[in-house]
Amino acid sequence: MENNNLFPLFYLGNIEYYAEIAKHKAIVFEQHEHFPKQTYRSRCEILGPNGKLKLVLPLAKPNSRQVVKSVQLSTTDNWQKIHWKSLESAYRSSPYFEYYEHEFYPFFHTQQHSLFSFNLELHQLILQLLQIDIDYTLSTKYKPTLGKDYRTFFNSKKESANTKLKENTYIQVFNDRMEFQPNISVVDLLFNEGPNSLTYLRDIT
Repeated sequence: MENNNLFPLFYLGNIEYYAEIAKHKAIVFEQHEHFPKQTYRSRCEILGPNGKLKLVLPLAKPNSRQVVKSVQLSTTDNWQKIHWKSLESAYRSSPYFEYYEHEFYPFFHTQQHSLFSFNLELHQLILQLLQIDIDYTLSTKYKPTLGKDYRTFFNSKKESANTKLKENTYIQVFNDRMEFQPNISVVDLLFNEGPNSLTYLRDIT
């Protein structure tokens, strides 16, 4: 049976994204869609000391006619140092940052070129840390999906309709100064909940 669970590939995808992925036994990552700007494919949100913080990957001359797999990361911006410093500032005091730090460190200290490859390697690590056992393949061509189209399901411009994301809270680093912030990057969940992260993902679905 053909696999119609088509997912975009995100940069440090949000919690709902991984909760949806965890529902499936096999998925396909879309690499032939035209690159849509200003989406989670090249940005994420973490929780810093002053609230939500967007981390945006700078791209080398992106345009709407490029397919995702051909998009290149900028090699002139100092984005890796900035993103790593932001992650450290946000999560250094979290319960599990030091436990996972060495796993994420190389991604921000070796030069990266392909957006898709960078996101895919990060995704492989996150699946491992979340202990999600799933088969995935890469699309061989662009096609419409027959099931739920996850390529458009996660819209960065609208709030999730999943009320469980707000109801099922966990302790975040700056909970003494701000209210719970749901559905930000899954690294927020990992650094705060560690091995309990998968249980949380299953509780919100």
